[in-house]
Amino acid sequence: MPEAAIDANADADGLTVGQVSARLGVTVRALHHWDEIGLARPSLRTAAGYRLYTADDLARLHRIVVYREIGLGLDRIRAVLDDSTADVPGGLRAQRTQVAERIARLQQLGAGLDRMIEAHERGLLLTVEQQAAIFGPEWDPDGPAQARQRYGDTTQWRQYAERAASRGPEEWQAVADAMAGLDRALGEAMDAGVAPGSPEANRLVERHREVFASYFPLTRRMQVCLGRMYEADPGFAAHYDGIRAGLAAWFRRLVDADARAHGIDPDTATWQ
Repeated sequence: MPEAAIDANADADGLTVGQVSARLGVTVRALHHWDEIGLARPSLRTAAGYRLYTADDLARLHRIVVYREIGLGLDRIRAVLDDSTADVPGGLRAQRTQVAERIARLQQLGAGLDRMIEAHERGLLLTVEQQAAIFGPEWDPDGPAQARQRYGDTTQWRQYAERAASRGPEEWQAVADAMAGLDRALGEAMDAGVAPGSPEANRLVERHREVFASYFPLTRRMQVCLGRMYEADPGFAAHYDGIRAGLAAWFRRLVDADARAHGIDPDTATWQ
């Protein structure tokens, strides 16, 4: 039914709660509540006692709906509608400021969600040039994509992506520096003859777990599995053995000894 026809009908006979609900997109429950608190009461009633809203009632309800949609509370709406001394433009300007602030927060949230999505899909939110500058010329920029293909459905990839989403070049530089510092410490400890199971060796194992937590939390059992991979995987073995010949196998022995000290059998440890 056209709006003019509805309003004419409201003038002549009034509209029921159900008709007003459908007309304005407001729940019947809300209309009853506004009636109960005196915010918008129907002016007419049928002989059977049913509420009927006139055209003037409908106009007031239109304003209530508009004010509610822009964020005004019911008490503030009542003041705007009923208080002739109320500074309506000033109140609306204040509300507009709040809406603008809310929009800015939502835009920031949207940007954060975009970064989170991109981090889950890419891993590193850095350009190829930034990656080379931070991780060195030997860094493979295809590595994150390969890691996602291999581990993208794991809990650890999700944890890694959540950390990556909040990191820029400076934060990744700090991570790279921490890893490089650990590599130097491992090489020096191997040169010094640090033995597996010694206090110094166990501190290095703990330091490795702490540094690695930049990517995702690492349990001791998971660390044992990494130690195996460092020794068996050609890429990892080349990295560690490039620091010191035999470093990958030596570090695995450190990790295994530390695991045994904590009641973990390295031979049966699984990724958990």
